[in-house]
Amino acid sequence: MKQKFPLTQLITLVLFFSLLMIASCTKENSQNGSAEQQEEEASLTSSESDAEAEMVFNGIFDDAIGVNNDVGMAGTGIFGRRFTSTNTGDAERVDACFTVTTSHLSTSSVFPVKVVIDFGTTGCVGLDGHVRKGKIINEYTSRLLYPGAIATTTFDGFYIDDIKVEGTHKITNTSPLTTQPLSRQFTVEVDARLSKTNGNYTEWRSQKTIKQIEGLLTIDFPKDDIFQIEGKSNGKAKRGSILVAWEAGTIEPLIKKFSCRWIVKGKVKTALASNTVNSRWVATLDFGAGDCDNKAIITINGVAHNITLR
Repeated sequence: MKQKFPLTQLITLVLFFSLLMIASCTKENSQNGSAEQQEEEASLTSSESDAEAEMVFNGIFDDAIGVNNDVGMAGTGIFGRRFTSTNTGDAERVDACFTVTTSHLSTSSVFPVKVVIDFGTTGCVGLDGHVRKGKIINEYTSRLLYPGAIATTTFDGFYIDDIKVEGTHKITNTSPLTTQPLSRQFTVEVDARLSKTNGNYTEWRSQKTIKQIEGLLTIDFPKDDIFQIEGKSNGKAKRGSILVAWEAGTIEPLIKKFSCRWIVKGKVKTALASNTVNSRWVATLDFGAGDCDNKAIITINGVAHNITLR
């Protein structure tokens, strides 16, 4: 026997189920939007973390080479010089708030050499505006300008600004033996952790080839040296409630100049470890067109985000 419903009750039921379906669709869209937002935040976090690590160890590379002409070529990184505006060519060393201790690890030969750069415990403000403390420890098998030479860097309580740096940074001169000084190339391997007091951290592993493309004939004047960087990296980062792993690689060679503290050109593509390379959440970091500035652009799913490099 069929049951009859009054018209008003039927309308009420129809409205109820309609509202239920609308609420269900709204909830589903909200969940999808939240998931997409989380995916975008994860992509942005991975690209920013990779860029931060790149910049920190770009500086470590410059510092390791720039100690002096005995182990590298004096005048790069924290050892940089400034020039007076009136006497071009006259170099003036800026007063440093760090100490450098050199010790020879063999009694029968000059190398290996250990160089400790000590920034103290209260904070040393560099010309680049960064505050450093703790120690950078470099060990050299030979002068880094010679093919086959290796410099291994470790850290003892070392901070740059609020970032604690731990791990190893290794430079190997992989230049061809027969073309000096018309070619100079380094392989740089990093296995490190960058951490902050708020619990955020980045674990970063990188292998890059750094090839000098300008300034080869002026060994004693590193300010005109320009390098091209290619390679890959992978890492894991925690930023607040976000924990993300990624893989990255250069898609356009990065350009670094000893006259500038930032990467000035090139692109890096970063993909979340859980995604394929064809995912729309792959991020592209563009360091610019060659100007010496701290600006870069991260593009995710067609949307550009401006960031400021450290």
